[in-house]
Amino acid sequence: MAAATSDTPPRSAWVLVALVTGAIVANINLAVANVALPTIGADLGASQDQLTLVANAFALGLASTVLYLGSLGDRYGRKLLFVVGAIATVPTSMLAAWAPNVEVLIVARLLGGIAAALVFPTTLSIIGALYRGRPRITAIALWSGLGGGFAAVGPVIGGWMLEYFWWGSVFLISLPLVVVALVIGLWVLPWHSQEETFAVDHLGGVLSIVGVGGLVLWIEHLDEGLTVSRLMGIAVVAVVLAAFFWRQTRASRPLMSLPLAKARTFWVAFVAGAITFGSLIGAMFVGQQFMQNVLGYSPLISAAVVLPSAICTAIFGQVAGHLIAGKGSVHVHAGPWLRGRRLHDHADHVAHGCLNPVGARGIRLCGHGCGTRGHSGIALAHELCPGKSRRHGVGLPGPDQGPGGAIVQAFMGAVLAGAYAVRISKDLSALPASEASKVSQATAEQLTSSFEGAQSVASQYSGSTAQTILDSAAVAFTEGKSGAMGIALILTLLGLLLVLFAYPRREAEEAYYEKVQAESAAAPAA
Repeated sequence: MAAATSDTPPRSAWVLVALVTGAIVANINLAVANVALPTIGADLGASQDQLTLVANAFALGLASTVLYLGSLGDRYGRKLLFVVGAIATVPTSMLAAWAPNVEVLIVARLLGGIAAALVFPTTLSIIGALYRGRPRITAIALWSGLGGGFAAVGPVIGGWMLEYFWWGSVFLISLPLVVVALVIGLWVLPWHSQEETFAVDHLGGVLSIVGVGGLVLWIEHLDEGLTVSRLMGIAVVAVVLAAFFWRQTRASRPLMSLPLAKARTFWVAFVAGAITFGSLIGAMFVGQQFMQNVLGYSPLISAAVVLPSAICTAIFGQVAGHLIAGKGSVHVHAGPWLRGRRLHDHADHVAHGCLNPVGARGIRLCGHGCGTRGHSGIALAHELCPGKSRRHGVGLPGPDQGPGGAIVQAFMGAVLAGAYAVRISKDLSALPASEASKVSQATAEQLTSSFEGAQSVASQYSGSTAQTILDSAAVAFTEGKSGAMGIALILTLLGLLLVLFAYPRREAEEAYYEKVQAESAAAPAA
């Protein structure tokens, strides 16, 4: 048995292998569907809204349950949740791989996200419980950098598999890794790691699931317009979320510590991180479809385009740990500027149908921004909040666990679907009467539903008619892509301004952490 120090657990290297591998599994499953979306749309006849749900259902399951399941782990055992989540990942991945229709696929992705909510935050909270001081910063940097970096490696593997196998094969990529994480985790992780005895806030958990899930689903269907029923729906969601926050002020052990959440060191980091990761995931979601549908790239090439982002995410996740320790977190929170600036470059150059050095540099620096920004927000919640306060820090989910990413991706998906449908409808209305009479209502709905729907209609014709349909769909999808990327850019720039003007400088940041530590030391044991 490897010797343990006061700052690290026994078999520390193997512990990190289990926990980082668990994070890698969740990150791969989060992004792997994107590379297969065009194929899924064609084979299952999915609309653009349904493709958005396929891509976002995993994040929805993760984001809507992470607070509640994290609290259950704090109460009943983090290793138990890690094991249950790892086991549950296997059947949910297999269900997605062999889904007979798009509805089953969406449900499988949602269940996979719930399984990830058992594993993903648990891996981080175990690091917070077993490591101390600088080893904890190093462990979190590995967890964040490698876990996030592999989110883009997974689609590359998926792109290669699509060259030889069916679209469902991409959902099986993580299975060998989850078996490794499970076996090593059962061996080296302690069954109990600073869990506490307290009454779990079950009511708050239900409210958080309904509120977050309802909000994301409502946003995903924004392209359908603001009807009376939809306005009533968002009103219900607002009431549920308000009830959740009210409940957190009354519960004996809330899922989220509102006093900590109100501190600028936390809420600014959370919002900026959600914007950064959400817009990156959304850009990959939109970009994969654009490169395959419009530019004609193969799944492998379109996935390889974002590989530099994965490499830089892994590298700069480690750099961020040193920056936080030496210069303060505000220096790494500027990561959204790099991501937003290069997101604009990337969108511009891909829009012109080229993969040149400037476009590649843009994607590479997207990873730079996400690597530094992602680690910073996570380190804030876990390294610098001691004891019982750290448990509430876990209650502020990381940017790739929380609802922010799912919300931003849902919004970008709605913009894409809405802009695409509007442009196709405009083209249909401009047809001469003699031509318009030949377009049935079913055909019009298929054309406006998705790019794959337009391809299916075009396949029924030949010559110039088929090419006209495809050209119109390509223009419509490009407009939708530009709108979605524009939303991501605006949000990222707003995140930058938020960090620059609202995030405390190093002296104020350190003073706040000292205050929290003093309060935690003076507080009676739970």
